[in-house]
Amino acid sequence: MELDDYLNNVTDQNSFIEFAKALQADKENEDSKQKENSVSPYSSGHNGWENNTISSYLEASIAWAEDSNFGEDQEDSPNPWKKLAMFLYGGKFYE
Repeated sequence: MELDDYLNNVTDQNSFIEFAKALQADKENEDSKQKENSVSPYSSGHNGWENNTISSYLEASIAWAEDSNFGEDQEDSPNPWKKLAMFLYGGKFYE
C-alpha cells in the first residue's frame, strides 16, 4: 500500500498508528536511498521529503496547518485522527 493510501484510510487511533508507521518507513527508505545515491540538499529527496531535520519538519507541519486551516480547506471536516495524520504528512513536503 502507498503512503497516500494509509493517509486516506485514517479514521481512528489504529489506522492513525498504521499511517505513522508507514510515514516512518517512507522516511527510513528515503534515508537508505540517500546513502546509496546522494541528492542535492536543495531538492526534495528520493521519496519527496523536503524537510530532513526535526526542526524543519515541524516548521513545515506548522506552516501547513496554519496555511490550510489545519486541513479544513482541503477536506470536508476530517476527523481528528485524520487531521493529525495530515499534519504529520504536511511536514514531509510542505516548504
